[in-house]
Amino acid sequence: MKLKSVQEILEAEVIVGKDSLSIEVKNGCGSDLMSDVLAYGKPNSLLLTGLTNPQVIRTAEMADISAIVFVRGKVPPKETIALAKEKQIPILTTQFSMLESCGRLYQEGLLS
Repeated sequence: MKLKSVQEILEAEVIVGKDSLSIEVKNGCGSDLMSDVLAYGKPNSLLLTGLTNPQVIRTAEMADISAIVFVRGKVPPKETIALAKEKQIPILTTQFSMLESCGRLYQEGLLS
């Protein structure tokens, strides 16, 4: 699924990576436990999380996550945004909850 489709399905705002909406995400992963993302995340996945600290970007880099969506309308701090830009990891934010975001994406064909 293209990141542009994710943006549309989740009615998301792009914070970093407006020029990266054509990238393909193969799977989705919804978690606030970064240890679970490292243990179970798959390469080229989309991470949905409520955590907004810079550690999320570091974890995404280590787990080869393609993009991050912050749920519940959360906006990351400047440090997280700067690190995402540096690492070229697109980040979006949606008003939907984690459950609804994952459900909408799954319904549209994004696998876990």
